[in-house]
Parts: sequence; structure tokens; C-alpha cells
Amino acid sequence: MSEFNGATLMITGGTGSFGSTVLKHFLTTDIGEIRIFSRDEKKQDDMRHELQAKYPGYAGKVKFYIGNVRNIESVRDAMPGVDYIFHAAALKQVPSCEFFPMEAVRTNVAGTDNVLHAAIEAGVKRVVCLSTDKAAYPINAMGISKAMMEHVIFANARVAAERGNTVICCTRYGNVMCSRGSVIPLFIDQIKAGSPITITNPDMTRFLMNLDEAVELVRFAFNHANPGDLFIQKADASTIGDLAKAVQKLFGDTGINIIGTRHGEKLYETLMTREERLRSEDIGKYFRVAADNRDLNYDKYFVRGQVMTEAEDSYTSHNTTLLDVDGVVKKILTTDYVQEELAKTGR
Repeated sequence: MSEFNGATLMITGGTGSFGSTVLKHFLTTDIGEIRIFSRDEKKQDDMRHELQAKYPGYAGKVKFYIGNVRNIESVRDAMPGVDYIFHAAALKQVPSCEFFPMEAVRTNVAGTDNVLHAAIEAGVKRVVCLSTDKAAYPINAMGISKAMMEHVIFANARVAAERGNTVICCTRYGNVMCSRGSVIPLFIDQIKAGSPITITNPDMTRFLMNLDEAVELVRFAFNHANPGDLFIQKADASTIGDLAKAVQKLFGDTGINIIGTRHGEKLYETLMTREERLRSEDIGKYFRVAADNRDLNYDKYFVRGQVMTEAEDSYTSHNTTLLDVDGVVKKILTTDYVQEELAKTGR
């Protein structure tokens, strides 16, 4: 018996890579119902048929709701009877958000506020929201919208805690390997076409984690969160250059073409800022950053002497463990996508 025994779980953005992996983890357990909430009817139909084909005895647990987090009425319509929510709906592509920043605001900021307001109104027990390393010291529209999303999460968590009915928390993690729109599938497609791999800057570093680890982080947050907590996964990283070499080591060397940094890209990513690190707790595989629960009456919190507001360093893809090419090969082999693509090539 699990913590989800007989419960109803709603996943916003549920047809994406994260939602598909959650289904793999939960579908055959004692969970009562999984609600997939998203705006793409084609992806919902594809998911429905795949579940019916692969899991005929369990597919009936999954209910599909067409809606958009931007429209609070559609969110409310899907909410009755929901016990828990994993909020994954978001615009995530950095260049797209650079060109259409207000679209990122409408989905990532206003959409999150809609989900949380509806959850509090409906008496949902727990909500875990998914954020990104790009929200820490953001320099691009996607990261800025996600940073604002986190502030919306923490503000709603405070309100929900005061009412005592809904626990809201947040997770933040780095690049998820082989998720939709990510770079490894692009590299593999380029190699299959006999084209050189296109990389932006070989010295860029990025965190590496797989979808199963993302689900494990969300589940850990679900089980251990206090209102307003932020959970961060410790993760290895690699340079983009070594990532490209690792993919070519598995699929074949077609050369590398350096195309230069795209709109809004960083040289390295930050998972936890200096300010957050000062109030973080190391809990093994993860960091917990506790909510700042002070109110606006700062006189109550006056402290004589020096007040520390920053730790010595942030936690970044430059100062975490950097994997070499063989280490990256081992890491990317943990993904189902790479294993399936290798099987197709007979390697």
C-alpha cells in the first residue's frame, strides 16, 4: 500500500515527458485515478491508445481533461475529487520564450496561480510544482517567468498554510535528458541523417538527470514537504562538448559543427543561489530550502551585528561533479530513449 492508495492524482501538462514517466511509475500501483490535464487533444488521444494497447487492465484508471492552465474555469472543472496535483504544465523552450515572453508569463506565471487558487478552493491536500535551474539568477524570459512562478508558489503556499488545508511546495531540477525538445534526441537525429552534430558552445556546462530521477524528486517532495519548501536535486553535470562526444561514441561520429550561443543561453546553470544556500538543509540526495515565513513587519526580525544574506557560493553546473565522456555515456544509457534508439541501430 502506497501513500497514493485509492487517491486521485492530477497532472497538469500530463501528456509531456514528465507526465508519461509518472504514468509508468504509478499506473500499476494501488492509485485510484490519474487525471491528465492538458491542451493538446492529439497527444491525449495518442496517450489513450498507447495505454489501451500496453496496459489494458489499468488504462481505465486514467481520465483525460482538455483544458489550459491559462483558463481558470477549465482548471476548476477538472478539480473536483482531486487529492493531489503534480503541476508540470509550462512553456520550457528558452529561444521560444525569448521571442514570445508574454506567452511564457501567461502559462508559467498566471497559469500556475490559476492552478494553485483552484487547488486551494477545492481542498486539494498536496500540490508539488515543477521548476527549473533557469529560475535561479535568471537571464532569459523562460527563467524569469519560472522565477516569478516560484514566487507565486511560495505566496500561495503561505495563504494555504494559514487556511490549513493545502500543502504547496516546489521542486527545481536541471536538464532532463531526452525530454521533449531536449538536445540528445536532436543529436541522435542528426547522426542518423549523417549530419554533423550542432552544438552552441562546447565549454557550456549543464546538469544531467533522467526522467525517473525527476519523478523521484517530486515524490520525495510530496512525502517530506512543509508548506513553501523548495527541493533541489543534487546532480552531476558535463560540458556540452563532452555530451556530444558521448552521444557520438554510442551512435557514430559524424563530426561537430559549432553554431554559437542561442538567444538567452547561459554558460552554466545554477540550481541553488547563494542566498538560498544560506537557509538550505542538506538531506542526502537533495537540498531542502525552507520557506521564508517572515511577514512585512521587519522590525520584529531586527538582529544586532552582522546579518548574513549570502553563502559563499551557489550550487552550479560548474562546481558540481563534472562527468568525463565515459561518465556521460554511462549516464545517458540510463534513459529509455537512448536504449530504444540503440536497439533500432543494432548497436
